[in-house]
Amino acid sequence: MTRRVAVAMAVALLLAPAMADAHDSRPLYVEIVGAGSGDFDVRWNVPPSVPQFGLPAVSLPEECEATRPPTKRRSYAGTLLTASYQCASDLAGKSIGISYPVINPSLSTLLRISWASGESRTVLGSPEDRVIEIPSRESAGGVASEYMRLGIRHILEGYDHLLFLACLLLVAGTVRRVLITVTGFTLAHSVTLAASTLGWVRLPIPPVEAVIALSIVFLAREIARERRNTITWRHPIAVSSSFGLLHGFGFAAVLGEIGLPQTEVPLALVFFNLGVEAGQIAFVTSMMALAWLVRRSVPVFKPGRRGEIVAAYAVGIFAAYWFLDRVFGFWA
Repeated sequence: MTRRVAVAMAVALLLAPAMADAHDSRPLYVEIVGAGSGDFDVRWNVPPSVPQFGLPAVSLPEECEATRPPTKRRSYAGTLLTASYQCASDLAGKSIGISYPVINPSLSTLLRISWASGESRTVLGSPEDRVIEIPSRESAGGVASEYMRLGIRHILEGYDHLLFLACLLLVAGTVRRVLITVTGFTLAHSVTLAASTLGWVRLPIPPVEAVIALSIVFLAREIARERRNTITWRHPIAVSSSFGLLHGFGFAAVLGEIGLPQTEVPLALVFFNLGVEAGQIAFVTSMMALAWLVRRSVPVFKPGRRGEIVAAYAVGIFAAYWFLDRVFGFWA
């Protein structure tokens, strides 16, 4: 009996690696590293589940010529193959081929390409894919267009920022004061947006979002009060620029969630901010045009002081709810 048990254990030990390989779900990992001047090093790591007679070949586009044939090195992690190529053009947007000499082991392919500039892209191919397209590189025009759209979208979907602007318009009153007040808000949040995004200044985002809601409560309270000789009414730019610094941190938090491109970071920051400003100008212009049209079309429509108070209380209630909700979110 002891002899049979020993034989069985020996067989199990011999079969264990094969059984482990049979359940190996690691993909074929292909890495292409650009060294500049059209030189590319290619490495592909094949999982140990693939036998040596079934190792895949990786082929680059026809304009690439091999300068160093593939070499092979085995380890516990599988088989690593390396080769070098000289390509007549950039590989962005081109395709590579994956071919297995015997059988298709149903492996996914994880392709990562890194250029000499530091930019990198990753794409996952399915087991059926034998041709995988290399992602395109970032372009200045593409980054500018994308991040400007993101900035416009954010400000138009940021109801707290829009309510703050609406309150500023009501406090400023005249066109000249509106221009000065909104300009102060723009300059202030542009400074903190850049400083926070570039990592020069760090503030915890949840308290910042809570204080942004509180800034709307503050303005709503000022509008509802009878006194019009406070600094808010006499110099609204002081309020817009001071609270604008906090709103800039809020914009930076959104940009941090979106993520910056690997290249063209300053360009992305500038055009995101321009998008915010474009959306802000569109909102302010629309509000002023709407007020003008209402007065021209309905001469008897004069909301007066009572209408201002009702609007201020409505805005204040919404902002107070946002403030409490964000404060309670600290411990969520």
